[in-house]
Amino acid sequence: QVQLVESGGGLVQAGGSLRLSCAASGNIATINRMGWYRQAPGRQRELVASISRGETTTYANSVKGRFTISRDNAKNTIYLQMNSLEAEDTAVYYCNVGAIVTGPYRYLEIWGQGTLVTVSS
Repeated sequence: QVQLVESGGGLVQAGGSLRLSCAASGNIATINRMGWYRQAPGRQRELVASISRGETTTYANSVKGRFTISRDNAKNTIYLQMNSLEAEDTAVYYCNVGAIVTGPYRYLEIWGQGTLVTVSS
């Protein structure tokens, strides 16, 4: 069983910053792609940012230039540095991982439990 533990969410004023972390643990052979999604009340879940094992990154247009995604392959951890936060960024943020796991070897897509980010105006 692979688990994702997210941390770093909280309450912040508009213009402030937060750093989210997502650490994967369990029977992991290789993590190929990791990303962050978010879902606000009444809105669809959307991709915020993703990063491949080769560190190719993708960002939603709404966060480009403000958010930065990175990964530490040795620690099976990804980070999302969020700067210049806006009220529209308020959402539950979910970590998503595509990984090859063992017992037996297979490919899984795994979701974290979510961490709440609230930006006040």
